[in-house]
Amino acid sequence: MPQNSYIQSPKTAPNQRRWHHIDAAGQVLGRMATRTATLLRGKHKPTYTAFVDCGDYVVITNAARVRLTGNKLDQKFYFSHSGFAGGAKTTPLRRQMERDPRKVVYLAVKRMIHANRLRSRQMSRLKIFPGEQSKDVPRPTKTS
Repeated sequence: MPQNSYIQSPKTAPNQRRWHHIDAAGQVLGRMATRTATLLRGKHKPTYTAFVDCGDYVVITNAARVRLTGNKLDQKFYFSHSGFAGGAKTTPLRRQMERDPRKVVYLAVKRMIHANRLRSRQMSRLKIFPGEQSKDVPRPTKTS
């Protein structure tokens, strides 16, 4: 008896999206980022199809209170380059957490998703807030 593979239709995937809330207070950054990436990609669903954007919405609050293991606050750096000679910039993790902790969480999740055409759509469903307030989160609208 042949086995049939299930392939989700790109038209039905948006109808099955759910909202997930993650409180980052006291959670290890890497472990939270992998769980978030799994939810954004939709790998937790039995209807997962690799080439279809079938992930869910994820709201992360308390990004400023995320936990880092080891000496990452002092040893980890973020690197960027302007493209010009001598345009390299390194930003320590400690300074980035003081400036904008949302970017630290965003980059951790982004770098755990494959760099392909779906990543920008999947990352657009991620909402990150540095504190407890998440009143600006758009709620899904009922479509009939």
